[in-house]
Amino acid sequence: MNSASMQQGGAVELTRAALGERIVQRIRAEAERLSAQWRATAPLNYFVIDDVLPGEWAAQIRSAFPPGRQMMLKRSWRELKYVAAQMDRYHPLLEESLYAFQMPEVVREVERATGLVQLDPDEMLYAGGISLMAPGHFLNPHIDNSHDKFRSRYRVLNLLYYVSPNWTEAHGCNLELWPEGPAGKPVVIVSQFNRLVVMGTHQGSWHSVSRNGSRQDRCCVSNYYFSKHPPGGSEYFHVTSFRGRPEQPLRDLALRADIGLRMALRRIFPHGVRPNPHFYARQDAVPKPDGDQ
Repeated sequence: MNSASMQQGGAVELTRAALGERIVQRIRAEAERLSAQWRATAPLNYFVIDDVLPGEWAAQIRSAFPPGRQMMLKRSWRELKYVAAQMDRYHPLLEESLYAFQMPEVVREVERATGLVQLDPDEMLYAGGISLMAPGHFLNPHIDNSHDKFRSRYRVLNLLYYVSPNWTEAHGCNLELWPEGPAGKPVVIVSQFNRLVVMGTHQGSWHSVSRNGSRQDRCCVSNYYFSKHPPGGSEYFHVTSFRGRPEQPLRDLALRADIGLRMALRRIFPHGVRPNPHFYARQDAVPKPDGDQ
C-alpha cells in the first residue's frame, strides 16, 4: 500500500489511507495469532488486537468525539447509549477513522485472518458509526439484524475499535460474548483503549455490553462488513433481537414477546414499518437497492 501520510509541520495528517496503512501493518504483524484465535473461538468467532494505532493517534480520535447531547440517544429496556452515523456533522477525523477500516487493503487482511471471502464494507454505516456510552449506559444481550438496509446482503462481521484511555474491566461497559446464548455465561472482552475486536455476526452471535459503572464515557468506532453469502450457507432472516440477562427473567419474557411481534411485522412490511434513520446519508454516494454502493 502506498502511504498517504501527509506531513504538515512534522505531524502526520490522519487520513483514512494513513490510518488504514497502520491497521494493515498491525493485522499482518499478528496474522497467525489472529487466525488461530478466530478458529479457536467457534461458534462465536472473534479475534482481538491491541495497540492498533499509535497511541497519540487513538487519543486524537477520542478527543474528536462529540458530547453525547450532540448524538442520538437510544433509550429503552433493551439499551441505553448515544449513537451517530451522519458523520459530516462531526469532526472530520471521526469519518476518516471509520472509513480507514473500509480501505480495500484492510478488508483483504480481515478476509485472510477470518477465512471469509467477498466481504463488503458498508459505506452507508447502516447501524454503524460512532457510539458513546455514558455512566449507567448498557446494551442487553442481542443478535444484530441479519441484513443490510436493503436486505440484499448478510451482515457477517462487526468491527469494534475502542478509544477511551485507561479503560479497565472494573469500569464496566465491556463487550460480552455469549457463545451458549443469553442463558449461558459470557466471555468478557475489556473495552481497552486502542483495541480492535472483530467478531462474527450470525443467528447465534449473542453479545452485549455491561453497564457502565464508571464516571467516564466509553467511546467506540464501529463498522460492519456484509456478504452476499450467508454464514453457514443456509439463508435466513431476523430483526435485531434482544433478550434479558440471566438475572432478568421478567425482562427476558417481555423481550421474547417483542422479538415475536417485530418479526411478525417484518413479514408484513419487509423493509420495516418506518425507515431506520441510523445510516450515513452521504451527498457523494446515492446507494441503490441492488446493494451496489
